[in-house]
Amino acid sequence: MNDRIHLRVLGLSYNQLQNGAFALLLAQVDGPYRIPIVIGAAEAQSIAIRIEGITPPRPFTHDLFVSFAQAFGVRLQEVFIYKFEDGIFSSELTFSDGDRTIVLDARTSDAIAIAMRTGAPILTTRAILDETGFIIEDEDTGEPSSHPEPTPAAQAPKLENYALEELENMLKKYIDDENYEEAARISEIIKKKKNQ
Repeated sequence: MNDRIHLRVLGLSYNQLQNGAFALLLAQVDGPYRIPIVIGAAEAQSIAIRIEGITPPRPFTHDLFVSFAQAFGVRLQEVFIYKFEDGIFSSELTFSDGDRTIVLDARTSDAIAIAMRTGAPILTTRAILDETGFIIEDEDTGEPSSHPEPTPAAQAPKLENYALEELENMLKKYIDDENYEEAARISEIIKKKKNQ
């Protein structure tokens, strides 16, 4: 238990090596390590809407799962990424209803999407962190960087040339069409324009 490392979701990016796949980037809490996890488009979309704070008009499967568990008084206590083998991360979810504690196996992408909706901690082992983690170094100093890596939304320079009103109309359309991945990208650009 003492060797468990707390992680947080840092962002998503499109995986150039696998068509239709995304890289979910986890960061060590109070530490320099980053862990990339390849996930599918559906899970990336579910995670992206939580990152961007978008409320979908209809619940995603992960939203439904959390609502169901809460309706029966079941709480997610933690997500534990316990194994890395053949390029695949294995995770388990620990649930409790106050009387019983149950541990269920889950895909890491699903486990993280659920954890993001409940505020449950995401944990891994020192061994997995050492095997799969990397440190982003600041180019100027050679020290570990304290700057978060850009999300895919920050990599869309053409959209930044649109007027704020046009971007807001595009955002509404993507949300109406339930295209939350694009909505998240537009939302990030709108935030940047408003902060300038």
